[in-house]
Amino acid sequence: MRVYVTGNITVDETWAIADIPTKGSSIHGNKISQDIGGKGANQAIILSRCGIPTTLIAATGNDANGRWIREQINAEPLQLLPDFCFPCHSDTSIIFNSADGDNSIITTTTAADSLSLATITQALAEARPDDILLQQGNFSVEKTRDLFQLAKTRGMTTVFNPSPINPDFAQLWPLVDIAVLNQHEAAELKPVGVKTLVVTHGSQGARLTTPSRQQFCPAEAAQAIDTTGAGDTFLAVMLASALLRQTPIDTLALTHAAKAAAQTVSRRGTRSAFPQQHQLAALLQS
Repeated sequence: MRVYVTGNITVDETWAIADIPTKGSSIHGNKISQDIGGKGANQAIILSRCGIPTTLIAATGNDANGRWIREQINAEPLQLLPDFCFPCHSDTSIIFNSADGDNSIITTTTAADSLSLATITQALAEARPDDILLQQGNFSVEKTRDLFQLAKTRGMTTVFNPSPINPDFAQLWPLVDIAVLNQHEAAELKPVGVKTLVVTHGSQGARLTTPSRQQFCPAEAAQAIDTTGAGDTFLAVMLASALLRQTPIDTLALTHAAKAAAQTVSRRGTRSAFPQQHQLAALLQS
């Protein structure tokens, strides 16, 4: 069993500011970190740290950032495809982290947009029926649909985390086995008919809905310093917990995910805030 994560990978620059700026305002800030980021990369890194065989399919540019990204990914227990750079700038995320722990993010998509369906299909050449395809909202609706349809023809399980949100993603629910959304995304996209639905409610917790039941799992108490990557941590650990125990998504998977997310929000940064392999191993055995 292998999880194929198709999405983006970025260089995250985190800036500490007093509050999220209003339109037309000028503010002071401090750059406090630079790290690997992007929802696709975040989820792939955490899945691999949980011991799940993971392939990240994401594009890097042929610039200094692209070379740096690949050096950093080589330190993680995952496979990065394709094994070449694209003739463009690597994608970047600028994260504004306010004093109350909230954040706003600006992300470029030039490299992600350069990743063609043909290139992704080639990277999926060895995918098997018991494998998983995990996507976020970084591709167009057409490319996202085509990849889910390809996965279905191969008998793969499809997982969708439609962030950043596109209203037209609502067309794709018939192709999705597992959906993970926050409450605002769920209200807009209305994921009706998805077999396994997880809706996160921030610091309150998350609700699991399956054909047979609904279950709410409270969040783990934490002192939130930086919420960047918390949702990615939650999704990846939830999925890893179920896969390692060879069960559907259940309450224990949500509990494991909540504990991991609490660790992430208690530290600043993106990848640097994620739990390490030994921490995740201990958590997943609890």
